[in-house]
Amino acid sequence: MDTRSEIVTQFTQVAKEHDKRLAPLTDGLALLDSGLDSLCFAIVVARLENSLGVDPFSEDEDARFPITFGDFIRFYEHAAK
Repeated sequence: MDTRSEIVTQFTQVAKEHDKRLAPLTDGLALLDSGLDSLCFAIVVARLENSLGVDPFSEDEDARFPITFGDFIRFYEHAAK
């Protein structure tokens, strides 16, 4: 499974598990407008670390938190290289 597909899967699954209404996941979607709260994001990041084997938030202390869904995907794609 590629990085984008895994991220979409995790966003969708976590939203469903926490009864959150997930906005359409487009690259320009602001993460704050996605429908997920901070707990949901923490769960997504933990699950992505398990499935992708990378946690870009702990690997780069100077990393800026992604603003959009597209930024989030690129953040993980870059970390996986």
